Amino acid sequence: MASSPSNDPLHGKTLQSILEELVERLGWEAMGGHIRINCFLDNPSINSSLKFLRKTPWARKKVEELYLRMIA
Repeated sequence: MASSPSNDPLHGKTLQSILEELVERLGWEAMGGHIRINCFLDNPSINSSLKFLRKTPWARKKVEELYLRMIA
C-alpha cells in the first residue's frame, strides 16, 4: 500500500535548509527583527544559529513559523 504524500510543508526540510532560505530572502537583520534572539542579532552565522535552535525548542518553533509565513 503506497503512502500518501505529506501535507506538512516542513516535511523533508532540514533546519539548515530552512535557515538558509530565510537568510537568503530576509537577511539576518530582518530575521532578528522578527525573532529577537542573539544568534540572529550579534555576529550571526548559520552554524551558531543551528546550535542554538537545535537545543532551544521555542526558538526553533518561531523560525519554522516564520518560514511557513514566508512561503504562504
